[in-house]
Amino acid sequence: MPQINLTPAQRKDKRADAHHLDPVVMIGGEGLTPAVVKETDAALKSHGLIKVRVLGDDRAAREAMFAQLCDELNAAPIQHIGKLLVLWRPIPEKARADREDAMPGPRVVKIVKFSKSGNARPQVSKVKVMGNERVTQGGEVKRAKRRKPTSVKKSFAD
Repeated sequence: MPQINLTPAQRKDKRADAHHLDPVVMIGGEGLTPAVVKETDAALKSHGLIKVRVLGDDRAAREAMFAQLCDELNAAPIQHIGKLLVLWRPIPEKARADREDAMPGPRVVKIVKFSKSGNARPQVSKVKVMGNERVTQGGEVKRAKRRKPTSVKKSFAD
């Protein structure tokens, strides 16, 4: 696979983003084994931008490992400084299972209740609303009503 080519400005931005990162993959005395490549691939899938620490002292070997990792994993070489290698690959979008019958997840809703006289400050509260709940006009949380079964067979199952 060919490696990703970035402009110098993009590479500079990625270097700045990687500055505070810790190495997530370490390459030991065995060199670039298939297990190391697999772990690097998994780290790139989950993080996108990673640092790799090479424990060997040979600079030419580190450069070869850097090029080989970028080629095999379709990653962009960001930086090689000392024994640290910085790689970047865009994170793949997760395949969402869009089901029609799926309920929405919990969300935090801000409820503002004004005083009756109008002189006092309004009361602000944050409430966690689950997928089967709704907030009424008065600021109360109510559960959704159960739907009536659509078929005769499902009504006997209850």
